[in-house]
Amino acid sequence: MSRTLKLTIAYDGTDFLGWQIQPQGRTVQSELQRATEELTGEEVNILASGRTDTGVHALGQVVSLRTESQYPAEVFVNALNARLPEDVTVLSAEDVSKDFHPIRDCLTKRYRYVWRDGSSRDVFSRRFAWQVHQRLDDIAMHRAAEQLLGKHDFAAYQSTGAPRKSTIRTVTELSVRRGNPLALFAPASLSQDADSDKGRSESKDFVVMEIAADGFLYNMVRAIAGTLVEVGLGKQPEAWPFQVLESRDRAQAGATAPPQGLFLVAAEYAPV
Repeated sequence: MSRTLKLTIAYDGTDFLGWQIQPQGRTVQSELQRATEELTGEEVNILASGRTDTGVHALGQVVSLRTESQYPAEVFVNALNARLPEDVTVLSAEDVSKDFHPIRDCLTKRYRYVWRDGSSRDVFSRRFAWQVHQRLDDIAMHRAAEQLLGKHDFAAYQSTGAPRKSTIRTVTELSVRRGNPLALFAPASLSQDADSDKGRSESKDFVVMEIAADGFLYNMVRAIAGTLVEVGLGKQPEAWPFQVLESRDRAQAGATAPPQGLFLVAAEYAPV
């Protein structure tokens, strides 16, 4: 009898050509499907909550697979991890309804974008942050970001290549703050107290954007990050990102931020 498993996985996207299987090159989906097929002896098609691009990381990607295997869910965690490379891991597994779909059933997705604005280059964080060699005004970036909260047409923050029926999305959380680098890999929100300026100008070298929405357009988070950094560098006023939003013109926004600073933090679903 077939069953559906929901897996939560994490990966360092640096050496992957994104999530989706490609004709050539290493992807997260191909590694996970290979490990699952070795374990079960079945040909499987694993679906993900979102197709992360080349170089993008995940702290809590949610995937689903159908299998005839009757191994307990916890066995899947250990057995798959024994077969997976060191840059991808299964965090948890659980049985779900057979009709569970990680994209269709997702209520909210959360992403994190990380900048490092220290005066010197950091060889250790270069895989996980956009290194900006000028101090960012994180308070101005936060105030600018707050204006993008709510339900809007985000066409100005969409890259071409993955058209959607609608470009309207509802952003429920959006904050920019200085963060402790040790907390950047935590699979939970960093946006607590985001409305307070207290402690936001501490001399830490990492600036973190946390964003949650009911869905995202292609490269939407990276386009917002590339726009907010212009505010942080003092090149544009705090009102500019909202003016870009109202223009619905991608050409008016900042450049697409590089992928290494982006993390898929979580995909959230209704309680079973």
